[in-house]
Amino acid sequence: MQRKAYVPGLAAALLAALVTGCTTGTDTDGSVVDSKAGGATTSAAPPGKYRTLPEPCGSVEPSTLKNLLPGVVTLPEEQQQQVLRGDAAVTYDTDRRVACSWKGESPDASHQLQVDFERVVSYDPAISDDDRAVEVFGTKQASASVPLAAEPGKTGKPQESEGSEKGQESPASDSSVVPGATPSAPTTPPQSGGPKSGGPDSTPTASPSGSAEGLEPRVLDGLGDDAFLDDVLGRAGSTAQRRTVSVVFRTSNVIVTIVYIEQPARTTEVPDSKELQEKARSLAGGLAEQFNT
Repeated sequence: MQRKAYVPGLAAALLAALVTGCTTGTDTDGSVVDSKAGGATTSAAPPGKYRTLPEPCGSVEPSTLKNLLPGVVTLPEEQQQQVLRGDAAVTYDTDRRVACSWKGESPDASHQLQVDFERVVSYDPAISDDDRAVEVFGTKQASASVPLAAEPGKTGKPQESEGSEKGQESPASDSSVVPGATPSAPTTPPQSGGPKSGGPDSTPTASPSGSAEGLEPRVLDGLGDDAFLDDVLGRAGSTAQRRTVSVVFRTSNVIVTIVYIEQPARTTEVPDSKELQEKARSLAGGLAEQFNT
């Protein structure tokens, strides 16, 4: 029987390929090695602080809900519990976005509350999740009726105020996630929603959003890393007036949006900005504390 000849050159080529494969690719510390750049390494941007989101319908205490939805306390116990459970929004990834809404009716007015949690993830290895969240937050502020922060670093890159002209929506208008939301621009002429008194001189000056002076849409301090409040007075249907107060804040790579709506039963009444804003800000503060614990 004739034996096949051994080819040492082939074995040497295979050995060289194995050695080359073991010396390129990824270092043990996770850095990417680019052999074309002479072995230079590039470290990926750090991930965000938060990897998961809280359950939205359980994030608001029943006592807080009863304060925000006063009509609930007039219902029988079984119906109260049904309203307080809330309606979870349908989302495709509960680690990225979750939301819940509640609605309470009373003879005097109807109230709606919506809470939305969004965890921002950057798919660019050179941009951190936190930096991407700053950009997303800045876009939300630019598309609302809130003046931009004076300091450029407050909400990331300076945004142009014409964001709403480009078809962008405010946090209160994302109806694909939080149902029942309203546009961020009023559909009626500005009206004052502040306290009323007898003389015309005591009527508060109305801002473009229909809020009393000092209660206009604005940037908020002491709430998360960035925060703003939007206040819009518009009409629901042909006659009823509805006020929508939105509080949006960012903590690291999570953006929280609270939308609080009041619609009086009487067409002559205007929802009060101060009361709605105080309740929405109080809820926002409680949610911010949950992220810090």
